[in-house]
Amino acid sequence: MADWRLRLGFAERLTATSSMQPEYHDAIGNTVRSLLESITQRTDADETALEDVIPHEPQIGQTFGRYKNAHHYSDGLFSEVFKAVDPGESGETTRNQVLALKVTTPDMMTAPHDSKREARILIPVKSDHVIPLVETFQQAGGRLVLVFPFMPYGLDGLLPSGKLTSTARRSILRDLLSGLTHIHSMGIIHRDIKPSNVLLASSSGPAYISDFGIAWSPTDRASEPPDQKILDVGTTCYRPPELLFGHGAYGTKLDMWAAGCVAAQVVCLNGRTFFDAGELGSELALIKNMFETLGTPDLVVWPEAAGFPDWGKMNFTRYPARKWEDILEGADPSAVGFVSQLVLYESGQRLTAEEVKKTSEERRIVSDLC
Repeated sequence: MADWRLRLGFAERLTATSSMQPEYHDAIGNTVRSLLESITQRTDADETALEDVIPHEPQIGQTFGRYKNAHHYSDGLFSEVFKAVDPGESGETTRNQVLALKVTTPDMMTAPHDSKREARILIPVKSDHVIPLVETFQQAGGRLVLVFPFMPYGLDGLLPSGKLTSTARRSILRDLLSGLTHIHSMGIIHRDIKPSNVLLASSSGPAYISDFGIAWSPTDRASEPPDQKILDVGTTCYRPPELLFGHGAYGTKLDMWAAGCVAAQVVCLNGRTFFDAGELGSELALIKNMFETLGTPDLVVWPEAAGFPDWGKMNFTRYPARKWEDILEGADPSAVGFVSQLVLYESGQRLTAEEVKKTSEERRIVSDLC
């Protein structure tokens, strides 16, 4: 058969060749892709077979006492937290239980931070909703290691998502109040209640009060005198007004103010704090925001303030109190009532954790607040 090219002129041959080029390139492309896929599949199979013979070595972490391969998890102001698996050599825990190792250097800590006192306070505390201290031990370099069960969730991480169910919110607040009831019955003041110090075993609970690094106990030798407690405690937006005006004889109601601020976030604010201390977290900005929200107090509203060292040193703008329904807009009325009985200027008027737990009306509030 004669070659088709001999029967066509130059222009016809050019047109025919041009029409064939896309088909030619497509065919070449498909062939190359098939070859590459074949090579990739063989490479993956080879790597899998190699892993069966020579498995990847696990990343080597640090060793603290009997805990091997501990990996850094988080940092505190005066501590580092490592995550480790219990080898099961102690009767206090079960083999392969995941634990949190809080590594501190007591000699490097400044008051009110004291890991030795933290350990002493936690040893007698036996509550279902206070993080249990598993053990403590000394480490080279003057370090003290406190061992706790590892909790994978913090309330501060769950709140911004807005995904907590109503049941979970109720459970978390009940657990928080239960833990506070227990430690307050022992005269212990936590002094740093906030969402990041409420840890959870799962996203729905149970919840545990954690981090007693600045806690105060009436029976501990390292605690300050009852009427001269340190004022530099708590975290900015959760600090009660008595601290801001120099009252060193505060009591457990300090924790209840902070618990009220946490409750406000749980019921409707989620990741937004109840009070705002501004970008710099200043005390004056916090006081201003308190007054803008709750109204500027006088001695009729806040009689105990007359005995505070810093009361009356400044003249503040007179702000009217906002309605609680507007402060916690959209929250259930029972939730509004609950928070409003904790976030009060006069500390003696704040509900105790025991009152919240026992009073039938407050039990209804806690159960219905979400």
